[in-house]
Amino acid sequence: MPYRIGADIGGTFTDLVISGDDGTFEIVKVLTTPRQPDDAVLEGVRRALAEAAVTPAALDHLVHGTTLFTNALIERKGARTALVTTKGFRDAVEIGREHRYDMYDLHMRKPEPLAPRHLRFDVDERVLADGSVRKPLDEADVAALVPRLRDAGVEAVAVSLLHAYANPVHEQRLGALLRDALPDVALTLSSDLVPEIREYERASTTLSNVYVKRIAERYLGRLQRRLGDEVGAAGELFVMQSNGGVCAADTAIEQPIRLVESGPAAGALAAAHYGSLMGHADLLSFDMGGTTAKACVIADGRPLVTTEFEVDRQYQFKKGSGLPVKVAVLEMIEIGTGGGSIARVDALGRLRVGPESAGAEPGPVAYGRGGTEPTVTDADVVLGYLDPAFFLGGTMALDAAAAEAAIGERVGRALGLDAVEAAFGIHQLANETMASAARIHAIERGKDVAKFPVFAFGGAGPVHAFAIARILKSPRVIYPLGAGVASAIGLLAAPLALDFVRSLPGRLDALDWARVAEVVGAMEDEGRSVLARTVDADEITCERFCDMRYAKQGYEVRVPVPAGPIDASCRAALLASFEAVYRSLYGHAMEGSAVEVVSWRVVARGPEPALALPGSGAGAGDAASAMKGTRRVFLTDGRRFADVPVYDRYRLAAGARFEGPAVVEERESTVVVNGPAQITVDRHGSLVVDLTH
Repeated sequence: MPYRIGADIGGTFTDLVISGDDGTFEIVKVLTTPRQPDDAVLEGVRRALAEAAVTPAALDHLVHGTTLFTNALIERKGARTALVTTKGFRDAVEIGREHRYDMYDLHMRKPEPLAPRHLRFDVDERVLADGSVRKPLDEADVAALVPRLRDAGVEAVAVSLLHAYANPVHEQRLGALLRDALPDVALTLSSDLVPEIREYERASTTLSNVYVKRIAERYLGRLQRRLGDEVGAAGELFVMQSNGGVCAADTAIEQPIRLVESGPAAGALAAAHYGSLMGHADLLSFDMGGTTAKACVIADGRPLVTTEFEVDRQYQFKKGSGLPVKVAVLEMIEIGTGGGSIARVDALGRLRVGPESAGAEPGPVAYGRGGTEPTVTDADVVLGYLDPAFFLGGTMALDAAAAEAAIGERVGRALGLDAVEAAFGIHQLANETMASAARIHAIERGKDVAKFPVFAFGGAGPVHAFAIARILKSPRVIYPLGAGVASAIGLLAAPLALDFVRSLPGRLDALDWARVAEVVGAMEDEGRSVLARTVDADEITCERFCDMRYAKQGYEVRVPVPAGPIDASCRAALLASFEAVYRSLYGHAMEGSAVEVVSWRVVARGPEPALALPGSGAGAGDAASAMKGTRRVFLTDGRRFADVPVYDRYRLAAGARFEGPAVVEERESTVVVNGPAQITVDRHGSLVVDLTH
């Protein structure tokens, strides 16, 4: 009987879930080990196998989600990287779009290019936008470049030549020459990674990929070896991609930039999976962990997808302040607020929460691991939302007195408040920050968040989701069983998937349809060929999309392409699909205006894994049998403490009904309903909370 494990590394905890076709479903949560993240993964794998009574040899595969590569980009801990580009264009990655994302900020910051100017080189060649060669590649120029790269101690090289998306011949030849001359240097060609229009974004993506390529090779290779050597598991290692699909480790090593949102994507997949089971095609996924919170719109049963993404933003919500990355990413907003976010009073006497985090080391004050700065988790302990004796199911005691003292000393005194008032201020500010970000995220995508139920998970998400839903005026909050490890569950719900793109600009009414069919067919064939190494060929499906815009507009929208032959008969359906997408985003369409197609995309997918989720508990059906007692909890209404019933999540059976205020505890998370609401347990064990606004 094969078993699968999903392992998600967070900033504070590493979550694991083991699942089997025989109904096995066990959850493990261990502290993250930041200095060597695979230590926590291996510890969790051993514990998961032991708790499920499964032998290592029966482990079919492990699906992994990690933010390691995003962190390396932000912290600038990658390789010493050079850029090779067309003569005269080496400064394009620094000039960017010449766009000031905040035109009134005189001290506006932009992230430094991953290749500093003295490590940016150019070669003599020129390909035009139509793919024709104006000037052949000067191979003597390349030969002269090699010793300069070697003398500079370069560890990685990104090659991004002008218009290589239209004709990669020069890039491919340059790449072959560099591989022969510098076999120990990591190399990425833009025409292999992102054959797409827009030179700045293409070069930035290529740089980002090769910058972390050696890290991916070392980390994923070490993890796979240790799983075999130290655990005895012979199963394959898969990695979650930013697009919501998984890929084999060797694919991830070649293109690690596709993993930038690896962990967060898994959470959105879990929300979509649960939503489809429960009949909720539209949801607002809300994932709050120890370091950050993430919000993602699930529409028509799927997370929204974008190919416009930035890493290392200098300002949290300001587009253009980060390094652009052109890969398919589930569209979500990441907020620097988590359970470990540090609360402080700034020089102007204002309360601030995050984005700095106490992380896993030393962690919140209540953890008793050396932390001195009060955090959101400390505030939740002081307010009675978390039981110090039942954190992680009682395996980790919290020091409530230390948390209260730290909040009173470092926040309350500066604001003239007692510790409880200061704790409530921290809690509320965190909620308002997350709700505001989620609302903006939904509005920018043409969605009314007030109509979307909130799907809450993550270690801290269930503590805060009810208050956030009230701020957003959402009608309902859904808390899945195992909410604290839902991202790990999402890893097991993700299919194998690969994205492909080719730019082929043209007017919709004058496209070379034979060329389009050839390009799309080649991408589908490549996707099927790669996935067929792992799954049966007849189980592979391909979805088509294209990027379209009105003529002379600067940017495009992603439009689904109908199945079937690609020829002129598609034109009317494509136009209708484009106008529908455009209207949903902007409220109108410009019927009769000329339309352009810029790029064509294919998503090749394997079958969705069968995932048996745990059912509801063994309780009697009524909430009374699951009640553990009461606890003093600070209520938002009236801003006072009150004795609130506390329920055991595992003893609540399907059909159980009760009212809020209430607290529902499970090992990995705590649901806090600190206001009036109707609460029901559905057949999947999820708590469905209908708000009374």
